[in-house]
Amino acid sequence: MSDSRTRRVLDALARDGIAVRFVGGCVRDALLGKDVVDIDLAIDHPPEAAMRALAAAQLKVIPTGIRHGTITAVSGGRPYEITTLRRDVETDGRHAVVAFTDDWRADAARRDFTFNAMFCDASGDLWDFFGGRDDLVAGRVRFVGDAATRIDEDVLRILRFFRFHAWYGSAPFDADGFAACRAAAGKLRSLSAERVRKELLKLLEANDPAATIEAMAAIGLFSHWLPEYGGTDLLRRVVANERAVSVADGLRRLAAIIGPAGDATVIGKRLRLSTQEALRLTVMLSAEPVIDIEHGEAAVRRQVYQLGNALYVDRLMRASDAGLPAWMQAYRLATTWTAPELPVSGGDVLKAGVPAGRRVGALVAALEGWWIDRDFAPDRAACLAELRRRIDAGEGA
Repeated sequence: MSDSRTRRVLDALARDGIAVRFVGGCVRDALLGKDVVDIDLAIDHPPEAAMRALAAAQLKVIPTGIRHGTITAVSGGRPYEITTLRRDVETDGRHAVVAFTDDWRADAARRDFTFNAMFCDASGDLWDFFGGRDDLVAGRVRFVGDAATRIDEDVLRILRFFRFHAWYGSAPFDADGFAACRAAAGKLRSLSAERVRKELLKLLEANDPAATIEAMAAIGLFSHWLPEYGGTDLLRRVVANERAVSVADGLRRLAAIIGPAGDATVIGKRLRLSTQEALRLTVMLSAEPVIDIEHGEAAVRRQVYQLGNALYVDRLMRASDAGLPAWMQAYRLATTWTAPELPVSGGDVLKAGVPAGRRVGALVAALEGWWIDRDFAPDRAACLAELRRRIDAGEGA
């Protein structure tokens, strides 16, 4: 927040008399001593005034959401989202009609949670209208104002309440917020799949989301979007395994809360998963192959070759505990070993005199199995010799 690129944006706005403050997540994370990734700024002038000021300072400006008061400045290759202060005119649970304002408190009052409604200026002075700093220190996720009203304005805030609790909260939940979410749980079905998917995956990437997920299930938040929910036993294993190697994958954790009867195709369509995400979910929910970590590196390499490195890791995270030496050995191999390509192809079979047809594929498949059984060691010459032997023996005919 004190980076020279950031200061250049702040100075450009200030020179034109535009008051500018950091807002939201960057303020929250700075107070917690966390790394600040995205920087959002709030201003008390219309977006057109900010665009003129930034252009005068020779900064690139993108009108990303100018109708809603948002532009993006680029300084030294880094983007800064800048939004004019707003107040709600009309809300319907999904979209809001807003009007620009120069009232900082009014803008803060329309935000979701107290610790997301804080402002900080370039000198480090904090504006905290609703006790956000105290809530942050206490690990309390609390709606700004009346919780039910905030949810009526945007139903997605139900999921955001639990997502922020998973990331920043401590037990117990804020009672008013939890009660409001429970009362409005049925409204989640009105949301788009894309919004639900995004919030759920972010929530699952928290350090230890199991207790939050259990609370959500208890009040019926999964009844529409994830009726296949099957508990958190496997989730706790996956989280522990991921923590052992310093990774966190929301989709992998989503798979871990789906019951044994869950259909990856149905879930993928309902949550609008990408083709790649749906494939991963299918592999994770499949009963086969059973991951084998007890028979040495050759067995691991065989399965990595069959599944691919990333899908093997997905299966491994579910298979057993990272505390086992064999598990860690398998993980290291799966994340460092590059599977070789079979040294021969169907073209080699044709060149050896086998007519085009089913026998070509059968010979390649048999040769590949032979090559894998020897831990991928045979080179091209050895594979061609084995191919010749099998052709002469009449295999695959």
